[in-house]
Amino acid sequence: MALDGSQFGALWALPFGGLLLSIAVLPLAAPRLWHAHFGKIAAAWSLVFLLPFARGQGLEATAELLVHTLLADYLPFIILLTALFTAAGGIYLRGNLHGSAGLNTGLMAIGALLASLMGTTGAAMLLVRPLLRTNDNRRRNAHVMIFFIFIVGNAGGALTPLGDPPLFLGFLKGVDFLWPLRHLWPQALFLNLALLAIFYAIDSFHFRREGPPLQDPTPDTGRLGIEGGINFLPLLAIAGLVLMSGSWKPGIAIELLHNRFELQALLRDALLLAVIAWSLAITPRGVREKNQFSWAPMAEVAKLFAGIFLTMAPVLAALQAGEAGAFAAVVHAVADAEGRPLPQAYFWASGLLSGFLDNAPTYLVFFNLAGGDPQQLMGTQALVLAAISAGSVFMGALSYIGNAPNFMVKAVAEQRGVRMPGFFGYMGWSCALLLPLCALMGWIWFR
Repeated sequence: MALDGSQFGALWALPFGGLLLSIAVLPLAAPRLWHAHFGKIAAAWSLVFLLPFARGQGLEATAELLVHTLLADYLPFIILLTALFTAAGGIYLRGNLHGSAGLNTGLMAIGALLASLMGTTGAAMLLVRPLLRTNDNRRRNAHVMIFFIFIVGNAGGALTPLGDPPLFLGFLKGVDFLWPLRHLWPQALFLNLALLAIFYAIDSFHFRREGPPLQDPTPDTGRLGIEGGINFLPLLAIAGLVLMSGSWKPGIAIELLHNRFELQALLRDALLLAVIAWSLAITPRGVREKNQFSWAPMAEVAKLFAGIFLTMAPVLAALQAGEAGAFAAVVHAVADAEGRPLPQAYFWASGLLSGFLDNAPTYLVFFNLAGGDPQQLMGTQALVLAAISAGSVFMGALSYIGNAPNFMVKAVAEQRGVRMPGFFGYMGWSCALLLPLCALMGWIWFR
């Protein structure tokens, strides 16, 4: 189902804006209310959108929208995240590393390399708990998680369709598997090295100023090792299923309320559910307890993103409508007077909106806005496609909701006692560090 974006004025963005504001303000202004009822708050904002929509468009159109948003978009998204969260949560790094600037930087560099091979979510969920244990006797450790989101949760995933959801959508649309590696490696190398260098300087500064470390809550258990390594097999299976759904297209589909569900996507999601059960079954007893594994972070992500997917539907539709939509100014901004695309404008438009609209659907909007022909975008318009890809992947780190690993890392860290900054506090870090680096990137590569 495709919404007619020309029917949605700017006021239809209010439920989405209200949900974002709730995520930003309520954890600080009313923490007990938020932590006890955040799912109900997300549902309430969804109703603020759905009830007027149902009144204006009718119950049948509302049912079609719910089926498309929740079954076609949201459910595959949350199943994939749950599979990665489950498999990675069954791998335990035995032993006790002691956090230092050099060690932390090395772990993040490893995570950046893994992100393009197993996805930003997979790499983040694999390494977040060992990194938290490594720094659990530090007086200041929130900045470690912030840079972890920047690097492992986003910037590291720019080189393959497995790395980040926007690139996977491009792969589904016909972009070659190795195209991101060939065209984005200079930008990815620049951003990751710059962030690693800045992190090393900041972490070294804090490490020197902290004085004697706190009592380490993680006991020294001898040699380093891996328990639950059998869960690397489910992680490989997840990567294989994602690739299968993008490369195998039998042309068979099921229709439900004017929504088309392709066989390969249905099979992928069914097998991912099987992988979740497989991971739970093969994980040695006690490994998840040692990892302090809990479903709470996954439940928080699932509830909030259900509301986000619903309330952002009219915003994305209005963007998709181009000049006929409420956000026609964005369409005009990405082309010159003759209608020729401006790569740097695409870079900033796709990037800034990715920070707040989730980077995967935002990528798709600008991919289609640039013509939607993968052969042309990989050929004469390669710089435009690179700009859209880089903006969507790298600036997905601008807020906690720009990319799924951002919120998951925050939730896991807070569960382990790290005092993560609020929505605006995190954006203070991202605007101060990421935006200048992106501005330099745009000036060098996308002029």
